[in-house]
Amino acid sequence: MSRWWIGIVAVFVALGGSSAAFAASPRDMLTAAAFQARDKSGALAQIAAAQAAAEADLRARPGDREATLVRAMAIGYRAKLTRNKADALAARKVFEALAAADPRDPQAQMVLAGWHLDSIQDVGRMLAGAVLGAKSATGLAALDRSVALGGAAHATYPGIAALMRIRLDSSDVARARQLAEQAVQAPAVTPLDRVIQRNAAALLVPLRAGDGRAASVLAVKLLPFARIG
Repeated sequence: MSRWWIGIVAVFVALGGSSAAFAASPRDMLTAAAFQARDKSGALAQIAAAQAAAEADLRARPGDREATLVRAMAIGYRAKLTRNKADALAARKVFEALAAADPRDPQAQMVLAGWHLDSIQDVGRMLAGAVLGAKSATGLAALDRSVALGGAAHATYPGIAALMRIRLDSSDVARARQLAEQAVQAPAVTPLDRVIQRNAAALLVPLRAGDGRAASVLAVKLLPFARIG
């Protein structure tokens, strides 16, 4: 079976302050994998544990939206690290279904955006489009919807949007700066909001200087799995 380097944004997990906190929930396990793991084997172990926990939740509560989302995210993360096309497509199918079931859920819009834009980042626009059906226009539209739906309440949405836009296109300085400025002013309700808000503030340094190339390089380092080569 062909394997491809597939990315999926790991942005909707509560970032805890300790290793004990990371063990508390499937989302916490995914956060540890995305933001703390320093090697592939450790990340994959955390991802597997998160998926198993989400599947246990689904057995207890069939159809639970949160558990369904977390399980799909775990599958998507595994696809990124193992370059597994089948996993990547399976994750996308769930993200699309969740977005269709509740079009006003900013989380679903953001993970769908991340699937398209991370796939393009990881394997290139042509290959991602031909093999996976990833499209930058689809990803950017979902990204904009996530900001419109959730950006007034959480710094995460405009912050991630700023990072992903400038990573995709280093000339998109004006829009990325607008989003990063919004992120630093938006409410930081959750631990993840605070992390992304700090990252948006860091991104503003090159954006305010008009240096899109430096901002694009920095964005890669501020998004999930940056610690894993």
